[in-house]
Amino acid sequence: MSRHVAIVTDSTAYLPPRTMERHGITAVPLTVVLGDQALDEGTEISTRSLAQALQKRRPVTTSRPSPRLFAETYRKVAETGATGIVSLHLSAELSGTHDAAVLAAREAPVPVRVVDTGTVAMALGFCALAAAQAAEAGGTVDEAVTAAEKRAAGTSAYFYVDTLEYLRRGGRIGAAQALLGSALAVKPLLQLDGGRIELLEKVRTASRAIARLEEIAADRAGSAPVDIAVHHLAAPERAAALADRLRARVPGMADLHVSEIGAVIGAHTGPGLLGVVVSAR
Repeated sequence: MSRHVAIVTDSTAYLPPRTMERHGITAVPLTVVLGDQALDEGTEISTRSLAQALQKRRPVTTSRPSPRLFAETYRKVAETGATGIVSLHLSAELSGTHDAAVLAAREAPVPVRVVDTGTVAMALGFCALAAAQAAEAGGTVDEAVTAAEKRAAGTSAYFYVDTLEYLRRGGRIGAAQALLGSALAVKPLLQLDGGRIELLEKVRTASRAIARLEEIAADRAGSAPVDIAVHHLAAPERAAALADRLRARVPGMADLHVSEIGAVIGAHTGPGLLGVVVSAR
Protein backbone atom coordinates (compact mmCIF):
# COMPACT_ATOMS: atom_id res chain seq x y z
CA MET A 1 0.00 0.00 0.00
CA SER A 2 1.27 3.45 -0.88
CA ARG A 3 1.31 6.11 1.80
CA HIS A 4 -0.52 9.20 0.65
CA VAL A 5 -3.03 11.94 1.45
CA ALA A 6 -6.45 10.91 0.12
CA ILE A 7 -9.22 13.18 -1.14
CA VAL A 8 -12.89 12.53 -0.41
CA THR A 9 -15.76 14.67 -1.71
CA ASP A 10 -19.48 14.11 -2.29
CA SER A 11 -21.61 13.35 -5.32
CA THR A 12 -22.59 16.98 -5.89
CA ALA A 13 -19.08 17.77 -7.15
CA TYR A 14 -20.17 16.26 -10.49
CA LEU A 15 -16.62 15.37 -11.48
CA PRO A 16 -16.31 13.08 -14.52
CA PRO A 17 -15.75 9.47 -13.38
CA ARG A 18 -12.51 9.18 -15.35
CA THR A 19 -11.16 12.31 -13.69
CA MET A 20 -11.99 10.96 -10.24
CA GLU A 21 -10.35 7.63 -11.04
CA ARG A 22 -7.23 9.29 -12.46
CA HIS A 23 -6.77 11.42 -9.34
CA GLY A 24 -7.96 8.85 -6.80
CA ILE A 25 -10.87 10.99 -5.58
CA THR A 26 -13.68 9.23 -3.70
CA ALA A 27 -17.24 10.62 -3.75
CA VAL A 28 -19.83 9.88 -1.06
CA PRO A 29 -23.37 9.92 -2.54
CA LEU A 30 -26.21 12.10 -1.36
CA THR A 31 -29.71 10.67 -1.59
CA VAL A 32 -32.76 11.64 -3.64
CA VAL A 33 -36.12 10.56 -2.24
CA LEU A 34 -38.82 9.94 -4.88
CA GLY A 35 -42.05 9.17 -3.12
CA ASP A 36 -41.06 6.37 -0.74
CA GLN A 37 -37.88 5.42 -2.63
CA ALA A 38 -34.47 6.58 -1.36
CA LEU A 39 -31.97 6.50 -4.24
CA ASP A 40 -28.23 7.23 -4.25
CA GLU A 41 -27.19 10.03 -6.58
CA GLY A 42 -25.01 8.90 -9.44
CA THR A 43 -25.84 5.20 -9.33
CA GLU A 44 -29.53 4.67 -8.59
CA ILE A 45 -31.29 7.64 -10.19
CA SER A 46 -30.71 9.34 -13.52
CA THR A 47 -31.24 13.00 -14.26
CA ARG A 48 -33.81 11.99 -16.89
CA SER A 49 -35.84 10.12 -14.26
CA LEU A 50 -35.60 13.14 -11.98
CA ALA A 51 -36.72 15.59 -14.68
CA GLN A 52 -39.71 13.38 -15.50
CA ALA A 53 -40.67 13.18 -11.82
CA LEU A 54 -40.46 16.97 -11.43
CA GLN A 55 -42.51 17.58 -14.56
CA LYS A 56 -45.18 15.20 -13.23
CA ARG A 57 -45.05 17.08 -9.89
CA ARG A 58 -44.11 13.95 -7.96
CA PRO A 59 -42.76 14.71 -4.47
CA VAL A 60 -38.96 14.90 -4.57
CA THR A 61 -36.67 15.60 -1.62
CA THR A 62 -32.96 15.13 -0.92
CA SER A 63 -31.00 13.84 2.04
CA ARG A 64 -27.41 14.05 3.25
CA PRO A 65 -25.20 10.94 3.55
CA SER A 66 -25.28 9.33 6.98
CA PRO A 67 -22.30 9.65 9.33
CA ARG A 68 -22.06 5.85 9.12
CA LEU A 69 -21.54 6.00 5.36
CA PHE A 70 -18.79 8.58 5.83
CA ALA A 71 -17.18 6.40 8.52
CA GLU A 72 -17.18 3.41 6.17
CA THR A 73 -15.68 5.52 3.41
CA TYR A 74 -12.91 6.86 5.63
CA ARG A 75 -12.11 3.33 6.82
CA LYS A 76 -11.87 1.98 3.28
CA VAL A 77 -9.71 4.90 2.16
CA ALA A 78 -7.39 4.43 5.14
CA GLU A 79 -7.01 0.76 4.17
CA THR A 80 -5.48 1.83 0.85
CA GLY A 81 -2.55 3.31 2.76
CA ALA A 82 -3.75 6.88 3.26
CA THR A 83 -2.03 8.61 6.16
CA GLY A 84 -4.53 11.46 6.17
CA ILE A 85 -7.78 12.43 4.44
CA VAL A 86 -9.08 15.76 3.17
CA SER A 87 -12.88 15.63 2.96
CA LEU A 88 -14.33 18.45 0.83
CA HIS A 89 -18.06 19.10 0.65
CA LEU A 90 -20.81 21.28 -0.67
CA SER A 91 -21.80 24.37 1.26
CA ALA A 92 -23.03 23.73 4.79
CA GLU A 93 -25.63 26.42 4.08
CA LEU A 94 -27.23 24.07 1.54
CA SER A 95 -26.87 20.64 3.15
CA GLY A 96 -26.04 18.77 6.35
CA THR A 97 -23.39 16.77 4.47
CA HIS A 98 -20.52 18.68 6.09
CA ASP A 99 -21.90 18.03 9.58
CA ALA A 100 -22.24 14.29 8.88
CA ALA A 101 -18.64 14.18 7.70
CA VAL A 102 -17.46 15.99 10.85
CA LEU A 103 -19.21 13.44 13.06
CA ALA A 104 -17.61 10.53 11.20
CA ALA A 105 -14.16 12.13 11.17
CA ARG A 106 -13.95 11.93 14.96
CA GLU A 107 -13.83 8.12 14.79
CA ALA A 108 -11.72 7.75 11.64
CA PRO A 109 -8.58 5.55 11.80
CA VAL A 110 -6.45 8.35 10.29
CA PRO A 111 -6.64 12.15 10.65
CA VAL A 112 -9.46 13.69 8.59
CA ARG A 113 -9.81 17.40 7.77
CA VAL A 114 -13.38 18.23 6.79
CA VAL A 115 -13.75 21.40 4.72
CA ASP A 116 -16.92 23.36 3.97
CA THR A 117 -16.01 24.74 0.54
CA GLY A 118 -19.06 27.02 0.43
CA THR A 119 -19.60 25.79 -3.13
CA VAL A 120 -21.41 23.09 -5.11
CA ALA A 121 -21.26 21.38 -8.51
CA MET A 122 -18.01 21.85 -10.44
CA ALA A 123 -17.10 24.73 -8.14
CA LEU A 124 -16.69 21.95 -5.57
CA GLY A 125 -15.16 19.69 -8.20
CA PHE A 126 -12.41 22.20 -8.98
CA CYS A 127 -11.60 22.38 -5.25
CA ALA A 128 -11.31 18.60 -5.06
CA LEU A 129 -9.04 18.56 -8.11
CA ALA A 130 -6.79 21.23 -6.61
CA ALA A 131 -6.48 19.25 -3.38
CA ALA A 132 -5.77 16.02 -5.28
CA GLN A 133 -3.06 17.68 -7.36
CA ALA A 134 -1.42 19.05 -4.22
CA ALA A 135 -1.51 15.58 -2.65
CA GLU A 136 -0.09 13.99 -5.80
CA ALA A 137 2.83 16.40 -5.60
CA GLY A 138 3.64 15.03 -2.14
CA GLY A 139 1.74 17.67 -0.19
CA THR A 140 0.56 17.26 3.37
CA VAL A 141 -3.03 17.38 4.56
CA ASP A 142 -2.59 21.07 5.40
CA GLU A 143 -1.17 21.81 1.94
CA ALA A 144 -4.02 19.99 0.21
CA VAL A 145 -6.56 21.93 2.31
CA THR A 146 -4.83 25.21 1.47
CA ALA A 147 -4.92 24.38 -2.24
CA ALA A 148 -8.66 23.63 -2.06
CA GLU A 149 -9.45 26.77 -0.07
CA LYS A 150 -7.44 28.92 -2.47
CA ARG A 151 -9.32 27.44 -5.40
CA ALA A 152 -12.66 28.03 -3.66
CA ALA A 153 -11.78 31.68 -3.04
CA GLY A 154 -11.07 32.14 -6.77
CA THR A 155 -14.21 30.40 -8.01
CA SER A 156 -17.60 31.90 -8.85
CA ALA A 157 -20.81 30.11 -9.81
CA TYR A 158 -23.77 31.61 -11.64
CA PHE A 159 -27.08 29.94 -12.52
CA TYR A 160 -30.11 30.52 -14.67
CA VAL A 161 -33.34 28.73 -13.76
CA ASP A 162 -36.68 28.78 -15.54
CA THR A 163 -38.47 29.24 -12.22
CA LEU A 164 -37.64 29.78 -8.54
CA GLU A 165 -40.43 27.42 -7.50
CA TYR A 166 -38.19 24.37 -6.99
CA LEU A 167 -35.71 26.35 -4.90
CA ARG A 168 -38.60 27.69 -2.84
CA ARG A 169 -40.03 24.23 -2.25
CA GLY A 170 -36.68 22.97 -0.99
CA GLY A 171 -36.09 25.99 1.23
CA ARG A 172 -32.96 27.02 -0.66
CA ILE A 173 -34.21 30.50 -1.47
CA GLY A 174 -36.55 32.80 0.44
CA ALA A 175 -40.27 32.62 -0.24
CA ALA A 176 -40.38 36.39 -0.72
CA GLN A 177 -37.74 36.25 -3.46
CA ALA A 178 -39.53 33.36 -5.17
CA LEU A 179 -42.87 35.18 -5.00
CA LEU A 180 -41.34 38.34 -6.43
CA GLY A 181 -39.94 36.41 -9.38
CA SER A 182 -43.27 34.73 -10.09
CA ALA A 183 -45.28 37.92 -9.71
CA LEU A 184 -43.14 39.82 -12.17
CA ALA A 185 -42.84 36.88 -14.59
CA VAL A 186 -39.08 37.38 -14.73
CA LYS A 187 -36.29 34.92 -15.41
CA PRO A 188 -33.93 34.81 -12.44
CA LEU A 189 -30.13 34.74 -12.47
CA LEU A 190 -28.61 33.37 -9.26
CA GLN A 191 -25.16 33.18 -7.73
CA LEU A 192 -23.42 31.41 -4.88
CA ASP A 193 -22.56 34.03 -2.29
CA GLY A 194 -21.26 33.14 1.15
CA GLY A 195 -22.28 29.54 0.55
CA ARG A 196 -25.91 30.55 -0.10
CA ILE A 197 -27.94 30.78 -3.29
CA GLU A 198 -28.77 34.44 -3.81
CA LEU A 199 -30.79 36.25 -6.44
CA LEU A 200 -28.34 38.16 -8.64
CA GLU A 201 -30.49 39.74 -11.33
CA LYS A 202 -34.01 39.56 -12.75
CA VAL A 203 -34.29 39.47 -16.54
CA ARG A 204 -37.46 39.62 -18.60
CA THR A 205 -36.98 36.70 -21.01
CA ALA A 206 -35.11 33.41 -21.10
CA SER A 207 -32.99 34.42 -24.11
CA ARG A 208 -31.94 37.68 -22.46
CA ALA A 209 -31.20 35.88 -19.19
CA ILE A 210 -28.93 33.37 -20.91
CA ALA A 211 -27.16 36.15 -22.81
CA ARG A 212 -26.66 37.97 -19.52
CA LEU A 213 -25.35 34.77 -17.88
CA GLU A 214 -22.77 34.52 -20.67
CA GLU A 215 -21.77 38.17 -20.24
CA ILE A 216 -21.38 37.86 -16.46
CA ALA A 217 -19.26 34.71 -16.78
CA ALA A 218 -17.03 36.20 -19.47
CA ASP A 219 -16.51 39.38 -17.44
CA ARG A 220 -15.65 37.32 -14.35
CA ALA A 221 -13.15 35.25 -16.33
CA GLY A 222 -11.36 38.25 -17.83
CA SER A 223 -8.09 37.35 -19.55
CA ALA A 224 -6.41 35.41 -16.72
CA PRO A 225 -6.05 31.60 -16.87
CA VAL A 226 -9.34 30.01 -15.80
CA ASP A 227 -11.19 26.72 -15.91
CA ILE A 228 -14.87 26.86 -16.80
CA ALA A 229 -17.72 24.41 -16.34
CA VAL A 230 -21.11 24.70 -17.99
CA HIS A 231 -23.86 22.73 -16.28
CA HIS A 232 -27.41 22.03 -17.38
CA LEU A 233 -30.47 19.97 -16.54
CA ALA A 234 -32.45 18.67 -19.51
CA ALA A 235 -31.05 21.48 -21.69
CA PRO A 236 -28.08 19.98 -23.60
CA GLU A 237 -28.42 22.15 -26.71
CA ARG A 238 -28.51 25.36 -24.68
CA ALA A 239 -25.46 24.22 -22.70
CA ALA A 240 -23.45 23.29 -25.80
CA ALA A 241 -24.24 26.62 -27.46
CA LEU A 242 -23.32 28.56 -24.32
CA ALA A 243 -20.04 26.64 -24.00
CA ASP A 244 -19.15 27.42 -27.63
CA ARG A 245 -19.77 31.13 -27.12
CA LEU A 246 -17.71 31.21 -23.91
CA ARG A 247 -14.88 29.37 -25.66
CA ALA A 248 -14.79 32.19 -28.21
CA ARG A 249 -15.07 34.98 -25.61
CA VAL A 250 -12.65 33.86 -22.88
CA PRO A 251 -9.03 34.08 -24.04
CA GLY A 252 -7.56 32.58 -20.87
CA MET A 253 -9.71 29.44 -20.83
CA ALA A 254 -7.69 26.35 -19.95
CA ASP A 255 -10.18 23.54 -19.39
CA LEU A 256 -13.85 23.58 -20.34
CA HIS A 257 -16.26 21.04 -18.86
CA VAL A 258 -19.82 20.64 -20.12
CA SER A 259 -22.04 18.31 -18.12
CA GLU A 260 -25.54 17.63 -16.90
CA ILE A 261 -25.88 18.13 -13.18
CA GLY A 262 -26.98 15.30 -10.94
CA ALA A 263 -30.30 14.61 -9.34
CA VAL A 264 -29.62 16.26 -5.97
CA ILE A 265 -29.03 19.76 -7.32
CA GLY A 266 -31.56 19.18 -10.10
CA ALA A 267 -34.26 18.46 -7.53
CA HIS A 268 -33.85 22.01 -6.22
CA THR A 269 -33.48 23.85 -9.54
CA GLY A 270 -35.80 22.07 -11.95
CA PRO A 271 -35.41 21.34 -15.68
CA GLY A 272 -33.98 24.12 -17.81
CA LEU A 273 -31.13 24.99 -15.46
CA LEU A 274 -28.01 26.52 -17.00
CA GLY A 275 -24.99 27.17 -14.80
CA VAL A 276 -21.50 28.51 -15.34
CA VAL A 277 -18.61 27.99 -12.93
CA VAL A 278 -15.52 30.16 -13.42
CA SER A 279 -12.46 29.03 -11.50
CA ALA A 280 -9.14 30.89 -11.52
CA ARG A 281 -6.07 28.72 -11.84
